[in-house]
Amino acid sequence: MEYVKKAILLSGGIDSICLTYGIKPDIAYTVDYGQTVSKREIYVSKYICNKLNIKHKTIKVDCKNLGSGTLANSKTSNISPSEEWWPFRNQLLVTLAAMQSIKDSVNEIYLASVKSDNFHKDGTIGFYKSINNLVSYQEGNIKIICPTLDFYSHQLVIKYKVPIELITLAHSCHISNLACGKCSGCKKQLRVRHELNIE
Repeated sequence: MEYVKKAILLSGGIDSICLTYGIKPDIAYTVDYGQTVSKREIYVSKYICNKLNIKHKTIKVDCKNLGSGTLANSKTSNISPSEEWWPFRNQLLVTLAAMQSIKDSVNEIYLASVKSDNFHKDGTIGFYKSINNLVSYQEGNIKIICPTLDFYSHQLVIKYKVPIELITLAHSCHISNLACGKCSGCKKQLRVRHELNIE
């Protein structure tokens, strides 16, 4: 049976840390696409990969001038579903990861989107089915897999039995490389900690 080489998009947030811990992929990609918090995302992702003995690569493409809202430190678009909306971000991340995956002979790319992400079109099952059809249709026949859509973040921690020390390292802030405690990403982190009874 042919070996299936797996990659994951690792942002250093709770959801991607949980999935990385759960599936132990061969390689993790962190994409620096111009987001305000890229330095911290890369730092946390590298730390997690070192801890789990997973190869880590950073993909850097500066798209900051195309961003919208808090992640780009710019005005939020009037069609934005949230304050940190970055148009077509997941599509961009998948495309960049797929391009790198061709070089790395990867067969499957994993992403972690959860139930609470479905207010974004690119956080829904429809998006992941569509992007998988598009990418797997093209050369390389790479599959795009998101096995976390039926779960909330705290449920992923429980499902994959993720050590609390890794969860407390997660960086979800959309504004700063030091958690601001006020943005939607930080509020999510605090909510998950509360749901898991983490002090």
